Amino acid sequence: MNARAATAATRVLVLNSGSSSLKYQLLDMREGARNSPRLAVGLVERIGEETSRLVHTPLTGDGSEVKRERTGPIADHASALKAVAEELAQDGLGLDSPELAAIGHRVVHGGLRFTAPTVITDEVLAEVERLVPVAPLHNPANITGIRTAQALRPDLPQVAVFDTAFHTTMPESAARYAIDVETADAHRIRRYGFHGTSHAYVSRKTAALLGKAPSEVNVIVLHLGNGASASAVAGGRCVDTSMGLTPLEGLVMGTRSGDIDPAVTFHLKRVAGMSVDDIDELLNKKSGLVGLCGDNDMREIARRIGEGDERARLAFDIYVHRLKKYIGAYYAVLGRVDAVAFTAGVGENSAPVRAAAVAGLEELGLTLDPELNTVRSDEARLVSAAHARVAVAVVPTDEEWEIAQQAFALVTPTTPPGPAF
Repeated sequence: MNARAATAATRVLVLNSGSSSLKYQLLDMREGARNSPRLAVGLVERIGEETSRLVHTPLTGDGSEVKRERTGPIADHASALKAVAEELAQDGLGLDSPELAAIGHRVVHGGLRFTAPTVITDEVLAEVERLVPVAPLHNPANITGIRTAQALRPDLPQVAVFDTAFHTTMPESAARYAIDVETADAHRIRRYGFHGTSHAYVSRKTAALLGKAPSEVNVIVLHLGNGASASAVAGGRCVDTSMGLTPLEGLVMGTRSGDIDPAVTFHLKRVAGMSVDDIDELLNKKSGLVGLCGDNDMREIARRIGEGDERARLAFDIYVHRLKKYIGAYYAVLGRVDAVAFTAGVGENSAPVRAAAVAGLEELGLTLDPELNTVRSDEARLVSAAHARVAVAVVPTDEEWEIAQQAFALVTPTTPPGPAF
């Protein structure tokens, strides 16, 4: 790549590889492009099936975006990425362009070694593979995506951005379980946390809403989607988070139980005769909201509550009770809280969840403005009452931009940084 091309390399392709899916976004990281950095977004799903589907949307910024869809068998991730490259090329955004600076990969588990975005080498990839036992559902798919992209563009920097990295600043008192140290260390058993790119983005964005630097602000971040997690962020550094060795620990989620007495697993084995795999499926896929009331969509649960459905009401109450416990616990951990930030699908869109989670916490300085809380918006905003001592924020998360920003900063260290938001 010549010098002129290198200076023009401002695009980052972000890949999020699942076991049978590939989500992607192409972003332009030039200074001043933050208002509309996305050039294209898309999803390939049901990879390996006869009914594979690719949905691609070029983003022109003028409101004339038209989705393109293709269906039919896509055999593997290599075929999926080639199909994505064809769609991008059709829009003049080909992956062979000298404007592409890097490919950023979401990698779920980075263990303790990877505390920052990392250019992927054979050694890095080997370490990600060694972490498969603690992330068996996620890291193998992430590795597949990386290898596929490397084969397509071996000359381009491939950057791993780890879900766990933001949480590696937790002190040992928060990260360790109270079990035998030798056993824990031998099997890498500790609390790692997940959703780190979201927690990093939202905590910084919340500080910006308050007109302060991240180092000046203590924030409790509530990432509430089908997967849900909380974090305590002190001066821009995570000091505690709700997910642990796996994403099962913590809050009530769409299909995951969250916190549970570990002896429940022994009881189910001894009394119900369930196997380890049966219990794993129960706690990860048949628990949480879906286990309590049969639905994991908070909109449907709200509708059912409106019709007087008691199971839906109980599910909602259990969900909110757990949220309150974590808000109170993290308030104690931080000592001083400047803001509580709600994000992800439920956090951004469910006014009833936000209202219920904060209700009764006035003595802690938390009070919502009912009108602001019910306003729908895609913008980050404060929904707390004007007199509230602690701000309550709704911050749409942007994990893809966070990954792109981290990857771009890593591969272009001499480029002056653009605005944070």
